[in-house]
Formats: sequence, C-alpha cells, structure tokens
Amino acid sequence: MLRILVVEDSASMRSFVRNALESDSRSSAGVDVVEASSGFEALRLLPRGPYDLVVTDINMPDINGLELISFIRKSESHKATPVLIISTQSSERDRARGLSLGANGYLIKPFSQEALQIEVWRLLPSGTAQAKPHG
Repeated sequence: MLRILVVEDSASMRSFVRNALESDSRSSAGVDVVEASSGFEALRLLPRGPYDLVVTDINMPDINGLELISFIRKSESHKATPVLIISTQSSERDRARGLSLGANGYLIKPFSQEALQIEVWRLLPSGTAQAKPHG
C-alpha cells in the first residue's frame, strides 16, 4: 500500500488530491492518503510515517510548504522521501526556489487529476508498489 501525505490548507483541494490518488488504477496495492491542513500538522504526522510521497502546497498558515520541505530534507528519517509541490505560484522563480530546496516536482494549480497522477507516478521510487498499466 502506498502512503502519501497531502499537506494543503484548502479542504476542497485536499479532497480533489485524495480522490485523484485513490481512484488511480496504477497501484494494485491501493493508496493510503493522510491529510494535513497545515505545515504544523504535517510536522506532527511525519513521525507516523514512513510516507512514499509528500504532496504540499506552498502558501499555508503557520509553517509554509517551503519551510516544510526544508525540514523534510534535514530529517534523517524523511530526507529521501519524494516531495511534490502543488501551488498557484506559477513563476519560474517560485518553481526554481521550490526545487532548489529539495522538491522533486512542481505542479501549478489548477491541474487535472490525470496531470497529478502522472507526476505522482514519476516521483514514486520504482518498486514502491505493484503498478498496473493505466487504462
């Protein structure tokens, strides 16, 4: 079973991401989505890992997504976990900053379920779960 931590302050966006991940037929083992509504909540949930992937927004109250990525990359337990940023910030500068802090991918909102699924499977370590061909 894949475990994915979704960190997003918008309940509707968390729900959209959860539905996209849980409905993806590529994981024969299924997907366990753990939701955090803030960076602070994500820091509380990280020790309950491991997670196969972290999907995070940038603009959030308290601890933002960039600060969260910085924490993940400094953590012995989580530093190898792939991180995908989902954000309305669409400038190349924002993207470069997120990637330079250690994110592995960057999706600009709004995005389709399919675009999210493609990016998630690109970032997951091969062999993380039995993958079925999409279709």
